[in-house]
Amino acid sequence: MTDGALVKRYLNGETQAFNTLVWRYEKPLYNFILRNMGNEDTARDLCQTAFIRMFRQLKRLRDPEKFAPWMYRIALNLCRDEFKKKKNKKFFYLDENPGDHSANTMTNIADENTPSPEDLCHQEQITEILKRSLLGLPEEQRVVIIMKQYQGLKFTEIADILETPVNTVKSRLYSGLRGLRQILEESRFNKEVLFHEM
Repeated sequence: MTDGALVKRYLNGETQAFNTLVWRYEKPLYNFILRNMGNEDTARDLCQTAFIRMFRQLKRLRDPEKFAPWMYRIALNLCRDEFKKKKNKKFFYLDENPGDHSANTMTNIADENTPSPEDLCHQEQITEILKRSLLGLPEEQRVVIIMKQYQGLKFTEIADILETPVNTVKSRLYSGLRGLRQILEESRFNKEVLFHEM
């Protein structure tokens, strides 16, 4: 059943439809917020706030078929508000517990078998470099990289969420990836291995 159909059912009094929407989007929104904010507690709080806003504002959604981009915009605005509150604090974690939230991460580059201490050290070094480089990117580039590389969204979906032309989204992604690539080259990491896993 489409998101739009669930929205319509909920607005017609079917409570279970709301629960289905929450179940469907809880993990993707949590992952998106976590990778933007870098803190699990903050991500949980903001994710909960996002669904509270959804509950209060769903009647105002003009096009029920646009539910997904609408929810991502709510999450993104919450992240932006939180960054403003904490603008003097700098922390950013791609995954505090790799594998717990998503298998599709830039940091998941080690062999799937039990890694050696050398592999773990190498992975931690790359993770630290990615944390710093992503944090240093402009928000518009970082958000697109997270949506495309972590969330697996299509360019058209990202454009819809950000209310931006597809070409602009692509430009932001490629600019952000160039920035990450430059950091890797300066740090003498093999960028081909890293980007293969993205």
